[in-house]
Amino acid sequence: MEENKTENQIDQVTIPQPEETITNTAEQPAPEIQKVQSPHDDFDWDTSKRNVRKYSDDDRRKYEEMYSGTFVTVNNNEIINGRVVSMTNTDVVLNIGFKSDGLVPLSEFRDMPELKVGDEVEVMVVDKENPKGQLILSRKSAKLERAWDRIVNAHQTGEVVNGLVTSKTKGGLIVDLHGMETFLPGSQIDVKPITDYDQYVGKMMEFKVVKVNPLIKNAVVSHKALIEGDLEQQRMEIISRLEKGQVLEGTIKNITDFGAFIDLGGVDGLLYITDISWGRINHPNEVLKLNQKLNVVVLDYDDEKKRISLGLKQLTPHPWDVLDESIAAGSRVKGKIVNIEDYGAFLEILPGVEGLIHVSEISWSNAPINAKEYFKLGDEYESQVVTIDRAERKMSLSLKALTKDPWSDIEERYPIGSKQRGRVRNISNFGVFVELEDGITGFVHISDLSWVKRIHHPNEVTKIGSEMDVIVLDINKEERKLSLGHKQVEEDPWDTFESVFPVGSEHQATIIKKDDKIATVLLPYGLEAIAPAKHLKKENGKWAEVDETLLFKVIEFDRNQKKIVVSHARIWEEQKEAEREGVKEKKREERKGQREELKKISSKIEKSTLGDLGVLSKLKSKMEKSDVESPETAPEAEAPKEQAPEAVLEEPKTEETANTESPSSEDKPE
Repeated sequence: MEENKTENQIDQVTIPQPEETITNTAEQPAPEIQKVQSPHDDFDWDTSKRNVRKYSDDDRRKYEEMYSGTFVTVNNNEIINGRVVSMTNTDVVLNIGFKSDGLVPLSEFRDMPELKVGDEVEVMVVDKENPKGQLILSRKSAKLERAWDRIVNAHQTGEVVNGLVTSKTKGGLIVDLHGMETFLPGSQIDVKPITDYDQYVGKMMEFKVVKVNPLIKNAVVSHKALIEGDLEQQRMEIISRLEKGQVLEGTIKNITDFGAFIDLGGVDGLLYITDISWGRINHPNEVLKLNQKLNVVVLDYDDEKKRISLGLKQLTPHPWDVLDESIAAGSRVKGKIVNIEDYGAFLEILPGVEGLIHVSEISWSNAPINAKEYFKLGDEYESQVVTIDRAERKMSLSLKALTKDPWSDIEERYPIGSKQRGRVRNISNFGVFVELEDGITGFVHISDLSWVKRIHHPNEVTKIGSEMDVIVLDINKEERKLSLGHKQVEEDPWDTFESVFPVGSEHQATIIKKDDKIATVLLPYGLEAIAPAKHLKKENGKWAEVDETLLFKVIEFDRNQKKIVVSHARIWEEQKEAEREGVKEKKREERKGQREELKKISSKIEKSTLGDLGVLSKLKSKMEKSDVESPETAPEAEAPKEQAPEAVLEEPKTEETANTESPSSEDKPE
């Protein structure tokens, strides 16, 4: 109760509300609130502590415009003129008409040693107000910006500018152009190649701006472009005075694989390699030297392409026009090989005078000759002129014409049937080319290489460069062909083989080659035979393999075709067949004996006894058993088998038989 009373007292103190107000809230409107005047309500808050009254917004705006009008409006990166108002040991103070003076490092005025107070210079606004409230200016940035503008303008207009080569760098030089560094490539220094860049460092030179990059503000200049421009004017003047056939003096400025470039005094002409000499040369430096002065003749020029073709050999007469008249068909000439083709070689008699030695004129032999293997560049030969055409400037030469034709007396030196020895020069799929002497080559056909071996390719028997004994088989003098044989050196062994390997003979042999259809078998004496695949089956059901030695039987011998066919399967098949025939013969003999015995018994049947009937019954059983065991012999014994039993069974029906079957008591033994 005390606690509740205390809380009510607190509520009454903190929030006093009259009972009338509480009870009449819903019935009466709230009374109007009246402003109570305090002692300091008349205080002017717009007055500062110094008793200075603040300006109104309009006045403030008016005074600020008046104040701002007394200063120059500047922006960052803007270039503006400034006046030197003072100088310190490190900075220069400039007045640009801004609300504060700017500072520029003294190091940026090293190119102005006489700078003094009152001078005007061009600077760039770097920062209108840095964190310290200072105006930052830069003369270097202003110079670079102005320099870049001038460089861009020079690139657009093609203006020639002066620059100082300050240093050497990789691939070229650095050029100071209006205070900005630019790049001069080594290839743009001069029209001729430059290797020593140091000689240009520190020189003032003229340049053309050939390339600019606005993104990184980089520029490339060229001194060569100015030289080329001057040369172009000279070139046009010289070309305008050129005429075909005109002789000019020039200097060799460059030598290449295809010719030489001649400086004709401001314009270059090309002296092609084929126009240097009437003779063949491999490289221009064999005749010409760099910086050599010589006279050349103008062969042709192109105004559009500005090309000039020059000639040197044209200043002398063509060698064919002054060729000695003594050189004619049949005469001998000497020279060196200057060119080799598949069809022959060119022999240079004089510079500019060449003759062709065709491959057919190298040797009397018909064997194919590779000119590129036979000749070598620079080798000297003596040859005979076969034909000559001075108008066409052509000449054909021959080497073999200087030697005697070996085919003229071929029959006397190599008669048919004679034994010779030669060297293998070439091998083809069909035979071997054997050279008996220079110019005499014969052909050994693959079928004439061996009597006994089956040769698939001649390289199984011989190789190029090896020697071989041969027999001359045939001579065709008109076509220059010689047929040779190698196997004919020995006698034909097939006369002996016919008696050694007759059909039906058996021999131990080894399988040396095999495929799906046939196998090659090596017989004694190195003779090869063939065995069809079906004849390789062994008795155990398996198939004979390569390198396996077995017994084979000759089943075919063809002397004309030099062919022997053998079989291994035939051996064991015939053995089994012989065994079967032996069994059959034995059965037939047994049947024959049984029939004879049956006939004897049948002839005595009238006198037969009961014991005889028992013998007949046993004989019948034996014959039936024999028929079951050997059904193949049944047809032969069929007739007797049907008759004999009937006779045996029907005989007892006679009286004697009946008496024999039932004897009287008198006949019984006691």
